[in-house]
Amino acid sequence: MTSEASEKLEQFFSSFTGNGRPLLLLDYDGTLAGFRVDRFTARPWAGVRELLQDIQRQGRTRMAVITGRPASEIPIMLRLAAPVEVWGLHGAERLYEDGRRELEEPSESAREKLDRVREQLRRNAFGGLFEDKANAAVMHWRGHSHRQALSIERKTRALFEPLAQMDGLSLLDFEAGIELRVGRDKGGAVEAIIEEAGRDKPLAYLGDDLTDEAAFRAVNQAEAAHMSVLVRHEWRETAAAVWLRPPDELRMFLKKWREAVGRTRA
Repeated sequence: MTSEASEKLEQFFSSFTGNGRPLLLLDYDGTLAGFRVDRFTARPWAGVRELLQDIQRQGRTRMAVITGRPASEIPIMLRLAAPVEVWGLHGAERLYEDGRRELEEPSESAREKLDRVREQLRRNAFGGLFEDKANAAVMHWRGHSHRQALSIERKTRALFEPLAQMDGLSLLDFEAGIELRVGRDKGGAVEAIIEEAGRDKPLAYLGDDLTDEAAFRAVNQAEAAHMSVLVRHEWRETAAAVWLRPPDELRMFLKKWREAVGRTRA
C-alpha cells in the first residue's frame, strides 16, 4: 500500500464519530474471497470471517454484501454468527437480516426475451458455463484457454447485444463473463442504502471487478466521508480512491475499521 493510500485511509477513519452507524459495503468474490471456477468453493480469505464477526458484535456498523450472486448464497459462504444484509444479483435482489427477500421483477416482455435466451443457452452454451439467474442470463468463460474464451465471448455477444437496451435489458460485463440482465446495478444498491441510512453516515465500498465500478462512482459522490477501495492483486484503471492487495491489506482495512468504530461511543 502506498503512503498516499495510507494517508487517505487514516483521514477516512478519523471521520468516525458516535453520531450514527458507518456503512461497510462489501463485494464477495475476488474481494472477501478468492475466485474459484466452482463458485461454491470460494471461501473467505483466512481471518476475514473473524474480523467481520468482530465488527458485527460491536453493533455500531451497518454491514451489507453487494454481490452478483443470488443473495441466498452469501450467508452460506460467509457463515457469520449473525445474519447479514445482502444485495444480490448486482443489486436487483435484497435479502434483509430478518430473512425477508425483495426482487425487482422484469417486465413481461423482458422476461420473455430472457426466457428465449435461457432456452437457447441450455441447448448450446458455446462451450462456456451458462448461469441462469432470476433477472439475467449469464455466460462465464473463466478457466478456459484464451482462444476458447474469445470464441465463447464472441458468440455470446452476438446473441446478447441485439437484445440489450430493449425492454429494460442491458449488458453487464465482468471479468471472464457477461450478463444480459434487468434491474438495479451495484451503484443503484449503494445509492439506495445511502438514501435509507441517511446521507451523513461515513461509508466505504470494497470491490474488485468491473461491476464494482458503478458502486465506486456512487460512493465517490456521497456527501459524507467516504472511501472506495479496489481489492485486487494487480492494479487496473478504476474509479476507486485506494487500491489494496488481498488478503493482507484487506485484513488490515477491516482491523482499522474495527478499531475506528471501537473508539466511538454509541
